[in-house]
Amino acid sequence: MSKREIIDFICQINKSAKPEFLARFSVTELTQYLDHLMEIDIRELETAEA
Repeated sequence: MSKREIIDFICQINKSAKPEFLARFSVTELTQYLDHLMEIDIRELETAEA
């Protein structure tokens, strides 16, 4: 996935994230952050279903 795609995914999940700010980070850092956001998203879904 390109840096731009990762930033786009992050912005879809975290509506307050600014692409200009995220662009300062490496692909590795952005991937870790996206993984973290997706983990939180899954936990919230599991909690809502319980």
